[in-house]
Amino acid sequence: MRLQCSHLGKALSVALLLVATMAATPTRAAFINLTPAAGQANSATSVKLSDLIAGTDGIDGITVGDKNINGFVYSPLGDMPDASSINVLGFRDPDGIRPLVLGDLDGDHLLASEGCAFDLLGAEPVRELQPGELVVVDADGARAAQAVAPHEGGALCIFEFIYFARPDSTLRGVELHGARVRMGERLATEAPVEADLVMAIPDSGTPAAIGYARASGIPFQEGLIKNRYVGRTFIQPDQGLREHGIRMKFNPLAEVRGKRAVVVDDSIVRGSTTRQIVAMLFESGATEVHVRISSPPIVSPCFYGIDMAGEDELIAAGRDVEDVREEIGATSLAYLSLEGLQEATRRPADSFCRACLTKSYPTRIPENLRLAKLRFERTPA
Repeated sequence: MRLQCSHLGKALSVALLLVATMAATPTRAAFINLTPAAGQANSATSVKLSDLIAGTDGIDGITVGDKNINGFVYSPLGDMPDASSINVLGFRDPDGIRPLVLGDLDGDHLLASEGCAFDLLGAEPVRELQPGELVVVDADGARAAQAVAPHEGGALCIFEFIYFARPDSTLRGVELHGARVRMGERLATEAPVEADLVMAIPDSGTPAAIGYARASGIPFQEGLIKNRYVGRTFIQPDQGLREHGIRMKFNPLAEVRGKRAVVVDDSIVRGSTTRQIVAMLFESGATEVHVRISSPPIVSPCFYGIDMAGEDELIAAGRDVEDVREEIGATSLAYLSLEGLQEATRRPADSFCRACLTKSYPTRIPENLRLAKLRFERTPA
């Protein structure tokens, strides 16, 4: 979660705090620039929002351009305050790929990527920003305007529903824990199997595992203990680091010995985690390991801010389900259908970006960016 807070009425030494959800859309190079009023040139602020806004020479309240980065803005919000008086500036990309939420804490305004951040502070969520919407928070409070026209339908990342956002968050009016439970319920209907227990790969697979157990009637049990001091493994740049991290991250329980286990997770990216967990469960005495994934296969990389993997590293890219099953060593493997996933979100398909599942991107992706996806990763000598 990302959080910025403006405590109004309190002196700030920082001229500007900028909160923006940036979908790294490669065809949309732009800058947001604030040049303060006369006499305050030394505190001028220029902030690059790369790949954000297409075909716009200026937006109300802010100068935007891919060449001139020192512009001044006139705002329909009223006269734009000089930069030194702004506490927080928030902007959501016009596709709405990443969420941004406005909150209130005893009259002070907050911006966060997820509303659950406000719960931790005792603050109240006000609303989600709309795609292309700008919010300025200063001593006069919070003011909002549609800075850029939203793109039709929007394109909220569907992986926010599957994995990225916390389950206690709400997006587009839908609580994510409930949506993930529904994914598991639908998965049990689409891919039933005879088994002795349903277990999750914690923590992200837990809501779907609960749903699978509920719909199938197979008891839900813990089968893996997670070491919560180890970070995410799927974004580690080196395969050896990923495999070492998985061994440190999960440890099977004796509950699985002699049992047929349904193992539920939210997704498979490279397959490293799933392959090792399947092997560990068999080593611990499981007689069958049936892997059930509460999303469709990931077949294409993300170019909108998530360092997932290149297409050549995605285990499901170019493989059918049986090929992936052999790769991970499971007794059986099944994914949730795209239709089942969409139904679980209770939102229309055209309101999401589903590119990692369908290869259909909401923006054009230049070929050189596709090839440069991993340009900053270390390569073997």
